Amino acid sequence: MNRWQDDPAYQAVERAFVDGDPLDQAGGPLDVRAVVAGIRAEARERFLIEEVPWGRFPEGGRVQEAMEWLRSGDATRADSALGRLGGLCADDRRAAVAPTVPFLIRIGTDPEASHRVAALAVAASAVRMRYHGVCTRADMLRSRDDEWFFEVTGYPQNWSVRAARDAIAADAGLLLPLLDDPDPEMRIAAAYVLAAATCRVRSIRTAFHARLLVEHDPATRAGLVLAIAELGRAHPDPWTARWLRSCWSDPARPPEVRVIAALGWLCLTDLPVPDELRTMLDELATDQTARLTAPLPWMRAVASIDGDGLTRCLRIMLHPDTADTEGYDAPWL
Repeated sequence: MNRWQDDPAYQAVERAFVDGDPLDQAGGPLDVRAVVAGIRAEARERFLIEEVPWGRFPEGGRVQEAMEWLRSGDATRADSALGRLGGLCADDRRAAVAPTVPFLIRIGTDPEASHRVAALAVAASAVRMRYHGVCTRADMLRSRDDEWFFEVTGYPQNWSVRAARDAIAADAGLLLPLLDDPDPEMRIAAAYVLAAATCRVRSIRTAFHARLLVEHDPATRAGLVLAIAELGRAHPDPWTARWLRSCWSDPARPPEVRVIAALGWLCLTDLPVPDELRTMLDELATDQTARLTAPLPWMRAVASIDGDGLTRCLRIMLHPDTADTEGYDAPWL
């Protein structure tokens, strides 16, 4: 049985990024940012996965096989493929997954395709590093692709994440119409992906706000507020934090919007927590609100047990000196 140490891709990454200077590889064949940017438009549209040099990156062979399964159109194989890709992201092996993002977006935006929401979920997993389980004010909603972090393979994780985020920005025009999809799950998935884009920020932000004005599904409203907050964290502007504060302090807003806006505001500022915010959360951050927001991908990512994402975030953000343990009756007090 072959060991991972004997894999040529692992060996190349070790020589280039562990033993050598990572900056020497910028723009070269091992720079996944350049590889993703170089995928031809025709290859993206026609699912020509053979044009992608998967073998340059650790686990590339497994990723290419998963992409073949997706291309086959077989529903069972597609489910296995997306599970494999998501698992590689969870295992901190994103370099070979990043080039799948343009193809996953096309699955997600194809009304005839199966597994549309799941495909977008994998694309979203590729762009969020050091994210799962993290819900402090300093770190939640933060992309961190401008800092050096390394995957378990030795590959620069910030390059993998940046490549995937750039791919989302390049295809934002395909994703934006999904904010008006009839399926709330699809609208939430599209917002989750678009919130990680590196550019086209103004048009994406405008689309989020436009959808929020007409959105009738409470969970989707909460997701759109989180997407606006995440976009505002990655691309700071003086307006988003003020808007979030106006939302959580406005009694006319729906409860889930006020609670999630408070969460977003806490992530975008380091100001002391106002008594007004604590009072509002005491009234509105109920078990019902927690259940409503639990399916949101942001909340699933930070949950320690099923459904506790919101209460865990509030406990940690409002009581940073308190141990992260379960069992508080009113953890935000």
